Amino acid sequence: MIIKHPLVSVIMPTYNRAWTLKDALDSVLLQDYPNIELIVIDDGSEDDTQELLATYKNEITVLCQENKGVSAARNKGIRQSRGQFIALLDSDDAWDKRKISCQMDFFNNNPEALICQTEEIWIRNGRKVNPKLKHKKPSGMIFEASLNLCLVSPSAVMMKRQLFDMKGYFNEDFMVCEDYDLWLRVSSTLPVFLIDKPYTIKRGGHKDQLSNFHSQDKFRIRSLSSLIESGNLTLVQIAKAKKVLKKKCTIYGEGCIKRGKKEEGEYYLSIGRSVGRSV
Repeated sequence: MIIKHPLVSVIMPTYNRAWTLKDALDSVLLQDYPNIELIVIDDGSEDDTQELLATYKNEITVLCQENKGVSAARNKGIRQSRGQFIALLDSDDAWDKRKISCQMDFFNNNPEALICQTEEIWIRNGRKVNPKLKHKKPSGMIFEASLNLCLVSPSAVMMKRQLFDMKGYFNEDFMVCEDYDLWLRVSSTLPVFLIDKPYTIKRGGHKDQLSNFHSQDKFRIRSLSSLIESGNLTLVQIAKAKKVLKKKCTIYGEGCIKRGKKEEGEYYLSIGRSVGRSV
């Protein structure tokens, strides 16, 4: 039996984001798609998050955990969700009211697809900005293009539940770049489709962004190394990944040395040299 409006589970992790959380919640509850469950995972917030969430009563499902990071929060929400489709929304972002229905129309018209994302409107410090050319999202087999930087945005993406059974969940050891890591695993064998409609509002520039506290390249290096060693890539993909890994090790290692972290810098430079000999 074909279900006319399958359940979409929206997974929203949050940590001390009461100041922006309401906009994110309301943008989900105002969607024009009729069958959504909204699961909010409070990752140990110490601000007014719980008081705000309480005002929504039966409109949302709230899960609480001690502070474990965004990956653990997302994974908890995904595992406890009921929907055939999963959408992610960060608590500092928001959606156009047509976002979910647009993606469900795409899946209905492309039943073989497992994952898609929309275009975005970027807001930095309250002002609209234009993404650089390097951030332009491709569509289809995007693995090679995604090696240098993440080209899939969590808040813009929607996927079928079975994708996580096939590719695993977010790596809970990653403080940042957990999305880069998962999307590389996905895009190594599956197309990631782009819907050319800017239905996701991506906000940035605020002081509590995780990328302000952790080196992204350090985690990208870990991700690339694990992926290369996984045995799940083709020989061509391994060669492409090793080329990017060598570059990132060199940049990060030289940066460490400039900041006085000689031992750490030499360690990453040695990884880069080792990779370089096998490229």
